[in-house]
Amino acid sequence: MAPSGLRAVCLVVPLICLVSPARAQLIPIKTIPIAQGDQFQIFPSNNLGLGGASIALPDSIGDPFANPATTARLRASRFFSAPTMYSVSGNAGGGRSLPFAMVVRRTNWYGGLAFALQLVDPSRPPQQGRVAWVAVDPPLPPGGPPIPGPDLRAHGNRYAFGMVGRSWQGRNLSVGASALWTGLHALDGVDLLYSGSLRVKQTGHAFDIRMGVLKEWPGERGARSIEAIVVHNRFAATHDVLYADQFWDPGLQQFVNRLRTDQNFDHTNTWGAQLEYQMPLATAGWRIGWVATINRATHPKLPNYDITNVAVIPWDPGRSYAYNLGVGLSKVLGPATFGVDAIYEPIRSYTWADAITPTVTLAGDTIAAGGKTVENRFKFSNAVFRIGVGRDIALEGSPKAIGLQFGLMVRSINYRLQQADHVELTQQALRTGWLEWSPTWGLTLRFPEFELRYRGRVTKGAGRPGFGQFSVGVRALAVSSGTILAAPSGPLNLIDVNTSTHQISLSLPLH
Repeated sequence: MAPSGLRAVCLVVPLICLVSPARAQLIPIKTIPIAQGDQFQIFPSNNLGLGGASIALPDSIGDPFANPATTARLRASRFFSAPTMYSVSGNAGGGRSLPFAMVVRRTNWYGGLAFALQLVDPSRPPQQGRVAWVAVDPPLPPGGPPIPGPDLRAHGNRYAFGMVGRSWQGRNLSVGASALWTGLHALDGVDLLYSGSLRVKQTGHAFDIRMGVLKEWPGERGARSIEAIVVHNRFAATHDVLYADQFWDPGLQQFVNRLRTDQNFDHTNTWGAQLEYQMPLATAGWRIGWVATINRATHPKLPNYDITNVAVIPWDPGRSYAYNLGVGLSKVLGPATFGVDAIYEPIRSYTWADAITPTVTLAGDTIAAGGKTVENRFKFSNAVFRIGVGRDIALEGSPKAIGLQFGLMVRSINYRLQQADHVELTQQALRTGWLEWSPTWGLTLRFPEFELRYRGRVTKGAGRPGFGQFSVGVRALAVSSGTILAAPSGPLNLIDVNTSTHQISLSLPLH
């Protein structure tokens, strides 16, 4: 990202999507090329190895967790488990998840339950080569309370998911609803956001509610279908940040240290809706699909992340509107599978900072308390491309089969920022962008009694800050499930890292 003279102004849009199915109804917003772990890829997905292609290619095991109405497509009750591990290169972080899920179908009714436990390692600046970076803080004076060291323990999160729905077979119609509750104690990357802190204690929760509808029209070449879903996501987190301040003690005639805890709140509410249509083409095995999505996010409370040594600017509520329009093409003929998606994502965000007290401008005027001191307007023009191929190989003389998958996902991010500083009386602009890409792969072993899947991917094109490298680069940012909305104030100098994800899922029919 090119250097910029903009003063750092940011809006934090936190955990906008707690689950990361291939077909996401919640659109991430990102202005900084920060590498983020796949912390929320906790549920199984058959299409993950196909680059996530999904608009015209249904995901047999992942769709019920994205749209509960698609559970009607399952022929029988099933048990799922999908242990998942992700890691950031350079020993910069990682995590492990252990989910269990069961979907039960009885005549026209179906339901499901899922639980997951997760451990997230503390995030660290990446190591370069064989040199291990060590953070060295200025020496603290001997007076005052003992200074605790950084918290190097892994912290756990909990997930609970429930779903219920009904289908009308004569009408080929199904309706479903689902709810996901998450108890959070660790978000990947938050440890790096408070410069000079000793440790950060995270607590919070999120609640995601979905209502979905699926309608199909059977035909000679395959069924046409339309899906609609409405999503409401509420996120609330608290960061207790511990600092050690130095002050002069006249009695001791020396500097002593004093511990201080700052409490930051992070709240975001998001509404989303998605409409998707699929139909077969005249050529056998080919299908085409279209998707349209809209999100509206509001942010009642935002944290004051302090990554620089300058004074903290209070960040106030903002709002974001995100859209996507996509088309997909697929072919499933015999043992071969092919899928490709192309998606355009226009996004608009408006953020501002309010004056806590009357503020004098450069021209001598006064902005009253509560008036806007800085306004920022982001305009995004993003694009996503996904492609994948698969092939099933039957073992001669055996009911077993092997499936192979290979794919690629590419995300292009481009945005323009217009900033108006009503204190300094300046108008400034920034235009920038970058490319992230993820090769994917998969291996499936099918037995008469169960199916065992392995899915993997590596995400490239992003980085993480080294020690002290954000001191002039970014004022504040959010690192949580694909969403970062911040304006840089200078060169970022990120260290390139890769994020690797590995998932092994078991699908067991319940007879």
